[in-house]
Amino acid sequence: MTDTAAEVRGDSGPKVAQLVASRALDVPDFPKPGIVFKDLMPLFADGQVFHQVIDEIITHHGEDSFDVVAGVEARGFVLAAAIAYATGKGVVLIRKAGKLPREVHAASYALEYGEATLEVHQDAFVPGHRVLVVDDVLATGGTAGAALDLVERAGGTISGFTVLLELGFLDGRTRLEPRTVHAMLTV
Repeated sequence: MTDTAAEVRGDSGPKVAQLVASRALDVPDFPKPGIVFKDLMPLFADGQVFHQVIDEIITHHGEDSFDVVAGVEARGFVLAAAIAYATGKGVVLIRKAGKLPREVHAASYALEYGEATLEVHQDAFVPGHRVLVVDDVLATGGTAGAALDLVERAGGTISGFTVLLELGFLDGRTRLEPRTVHAMLTV
């Protein structure tokens, strides 16, 4: 797991950042040589920590600040479903290309290790609904930018964007400006 002795930082303060860091594993050379994958599955597997993280996301944004939660494939689905359930809100999935059965909006983007396309149903959001978008990691900003654009193209209004982990050295936050990023841990 991440070195917990090192000073950690995040937009919710050092205590929350430490909590996330304590359950993050570095996996070298995945999915390609030279990439260090940040595995957050231990966080999802620890019920108490997962509960605290979900509560913190809801507290940060305020339960009344959004009408629906959108999760970005795939680990964003887990976060979105938990937040939606805890707040009694709906959940929308932003999927990889070819996974949705009805008419979609699509956005292609560059990844730090390739290219990809995200899609959302054209009728996924009631026009003007406030949407909290969640994902596990912010890297270059490609995935996040595509997801946020898709929400807006489908009629939603971004009320917030949260990630568990931001890879600050890849500068994704800057690429998303003027949108605000809430990262629970920045490395």
